[in-house]
This record gives sequence, C-alpha cells and structure tokens, in this order.
Amino acid sequence: MKLKIGLILMMVVVASCYNNAKQNSLPIIGTWELVSATSTEKDSTVSTFNPKQKMIKIINQTHFAFLSHDLNNGKDSVTAAFTAGGGTYTLTDSVYTEHLDYFVDRQWENNKFEFVIKIINDTLIQQGIEKVEKLGVDHIIIEKYKRVKN
Repeated sequence: MKLKIGLILMMVVVASCYNNAKQNSLPIIGTWELVSATSTEKDSTVSTFNPKQKMIKIINQTHFAFLSHDLNNGKDSVTAAFTAGGGTYTLTDSVYTEHLDYFVDRQWENNKFEFVIKIINDTLIQQGIEKVEKLGVDHIIIEKYKRVKN
C-alpha cells in the first residue's frame, strides 16, 4: 500500500514538473509578420522597416525561415526586392539564437545571432546584436512581429 501511494505521489510530482516546463516555454512556434524594425549603430538609431515590403518569419520546433518581398509584385525595377534566409535555432528561456545556414547574401551564412525575445499577446519582440566581422556589420536590432492568424 505504501509503495502504491509512493508511486502515485511520484507520478503527480513528475506530471507537475512536466506541465510547469511546458507553461514556461515561450509560444514562439508559428508564422510572424514584421511590423517594425530598428538598427542602432554607435549613437544612431534608424528604422529599417519598409512599409512597401512584406516580411514573414516562420518558426517550427527546430528551424526558422524568413521571406521578404516588395508589395508591387516586382513590377518597379527600383523597388523590386526579394530576400530569404533560414537555419536552425535554439531557445533557452528568453534567449533565442539563430544559426543562419541559408541567406541570399552568402557572406552572412554560417553565423550565429543571439537575441532576447519576449512575447506579449500576439507580438514577438526580438532584440540583439547582428555582428559579421568580415562585412563590418555590428549593430543592435529590435524587430517586432505580429502573429499571423490562420
């Protein structure tokens, strides 16, 4: 009888720990649309968000991908744009680290970018440093995304 009670108690404790771990994880998986972006280098902050383009980020359990294109279907050669990239990521508490395996500009590939993220309702905010020494890139970015609803 004591053994049964002990086993039941142990199962309740394990189940409780599992549920707490799931509740503490950020709901990052999904499709997100960029709604604002800034870049800060030294003492200068500029908006890098272009309202004439649409960008989405897709995140599953192990990988991320982002796609961006102009909203005029590429008909204007001055504003026509397309970019894409992706790779794997890790998420530990609020530290989201992207390992960029694919990008249209190959010089960015095989770099790691670490961000602190928070999710407030349907908004994902990521802030961190983008640094690619060989390109002279070293700035702080803040990006805000809205969850895309089905």
